Amino acid sequence: MEETIIRLKFCTLTFFDNYVIAVINEGEHVDHKLNEILIENIELHFKKPYVYITNRINSYSVDPNIYHRASEVQNLAGFAVVSKEYKTKINAQIEKMFFGKPFEIFTTLEDAIEWKDQLFEKN
Repeated sequence: MEETIIRLKFCTLTFFDNYVIAVINEGEHVDHKLNEILIENIELHFKKPYVYITNRINSYSVDPNIYHRASEVQNLAGFAVVSKEYKTKINAQIEKMFFGKPFEIFTTLEDAIEWKDQLFEKN
């Protein structure tokens, strides 16, 4: 499986065939500005449906209002949060309420990737 890695000032994006794994840096705050940078970089890579997987191995905050804009991204088929931390999963449950597409929370990357496969099989 071929991958492409892009390192931005606030995160690392690892692109695969139909999904991207984002690792946001420790202490960042993902607001509208950073969200637009993410969307621009991802849209340059994908011209087809994809799933965004955020691997939350670092502690950072997210403005849940970014999800309205993210929901408008045409090729974004789904959103997955991966974390082993209880607090992070609770925060993701709140974020999920702001997102208008499939959004799931997982403990492992493997589970998130399996869900992505199932999501594409259904559609």
